[in-house]
Amino acid sequence: MVLPVPLLRLQCGVNSYDWGKIGSESAAAKFAAATPSDSLTIESEKPYAELWMGTHPSNPSKDVESGRNLLDLVESNAMLLGPSVKARYGPKLPFLFKVLSINKALSIQAHPNKKLAEQLHANDPKNYPDDNHKPEMAIAITDFEAYVASDLSAKLPIFSLVSQLCASLLENDDSSKEQNKRALRSAFSALMQSSPEEVASAAKSLVSEAESRRAEFADGGTNSTSGETMAQLVIRLNQQFPDDIGLFVLFFLNYVTLSPGEALFLKADDIHAYVSGDIIECMASSDNVVRAGFTPKFKDVQNLVDMLTYNYAPIEEQKMSPTEYPYAVLNRAAYSSGSEATLYDPPIDEFSVIRSVLKGNGSKVTFDPIDGPSIIICTGGKGKLSVGSKTEEIKEGYVFFVGATAELVMESEGDKDDELITFKAFCEVEDHSNGASL
Repeated sequence: MVLPVPLLRLQCGVNSYDWGKIGSESAAAKFAAATPSDSLTIESEKPYAELWMGTHPSNPSKDVESGRNLLDLVESNAMLLGPSVKARYGPKLPFLFKVLSINKALSIQAHPNKKLAEQLHANDPKNYPDDNHKPEMAIAITDFEAYVASDLSAKLPIFSLVSQLCASLLENDDSSKEQNKRALRSAFSALMQSSPEEVASAAKSLVSEAESRRAEFADGGTNSTSGETMAQLVIRLNQQFPDDIGLFVLFFLNYVTLSPGEALFLKADDIHAYVSGDIIECMASSDNVVRAGFTPKFKDVQNLVDMLTYNYAPIEEQKMSPTEYPYAVLNRAAYSSGSEATLYDPPIDEFSVIRSVLKGNGSKVTFDPIDGPSIIICTGGKGKLSVGSKTEEIKEGYVFFVGATAELVMESEGDKDDELITFKAFCEVEDHSNGASL
């Protein structure tokens, strides 16, 4: 089958996990419900966690018009992916695009590199459903809280569990980075080998300290996080996961908050935990997660201890710095209103993301053709989307697939104070011999 215009509106599945926001409070649920489906009715008391956009076989998107699975469509229409993308990644999208709506903490986790993913999938396909790595990027669409790798200036108030090892860690300075990593690994490994009884006893002491000391908790807090904030977090997370080992893993990590539009990039093998908020997430097309805390799901502690890089850096170095996207042309109305197209370009080949904000009525942006596929989701406002002769309405929750080599035009509609906000994930294979796209 040949598609004359490579613009497809998608119906995307939403997953219900315990940590998701409830009912229509969940952005993932609201966006999924924007496209009518016989199989989806938003239930007011049910948690909705993730909207999946892509070809991953665990939850592939569908073309609204034909009802066909997007994976089937790109497998049978190679030009939708583009020759260079198909040659490198095969007949599927190389990225998985998501919306996450987080009401309670996700599991403390990391994602395997490519070699480890192949080993884990071969040995345990039930818990590791594919053989791909999973570097990922998170872009806030509401205020967002997370934990990521620490800068080692943290105090580690984990009492008798690993106190001696933590002391040796804190005595090291940044001039001995490899020594710090070894000490960090030893301390983390010792913590993760603690018995449930030791963890439960220490957790009660930790929560008691948080409740009584407040501003002085953890010697005034970790890194730039105040003692009061850390105390509140420990108390809140203990209510979600009583006496959980994750309460102590937090002190190996940096607490970070993002405002809408701010972003983080997490390499494979980097530990992290998301706490609350709504985000756009893009990753290599994989569903592999190695967990160790804050979860009722399968925990793989030894693999987590062995796989982590134990890299560390100040939180500002872990945030992404978006730039203006150079291959988008704004019309006069868009330019004068302060509209923008911003690029989030992580140091991997599988994906990049563009956040577009078109302000007022009639603001328009034209994206140059690229030799690779895209998926677009609208998170606010309304307007229209065009590829060639085909024009579609776009508004909150609408999702579209755009095939390779297609010029894309978006235009906002509404009052002068309205904003059409979209996120566009795409892949374009780079020729690293000269820095140019293939």
